[in-house]
Amino acid sequence: MIVLEFSFAVALYIFLTTIALLLYWLFFEKAKYFKDYSLSDRHVWQCSICTYFYIDSKHTTISVCPRCGSYNEKVTTSFQKEVKG
Repeated sequence: MIVLEFSFAVALYIFLTTIALLLYWLFFEKAKYFKDYSLSDRHVWQCSICTYFYIDSKHTTISVCPRCGSYNEKVTTSFQKEVKG
């Protein structure tokens, strides 16, 4: 039989309940924060200099390439049309 003091059992119960509530809150808060992110045409960009495909969901008309640092204007490419299917 496992011997457990009352104060330790209460502390363990409060600790586990707090961790469960924290994980529950983080899960639903993250789901609310990331609900708009998807791989639609408006998020996929192609750099005009190094031809690198990247995702940038913060900008709508001009974006900065993470690889070479050049500014890119939004243009729909044939690759993006194929991915859209």
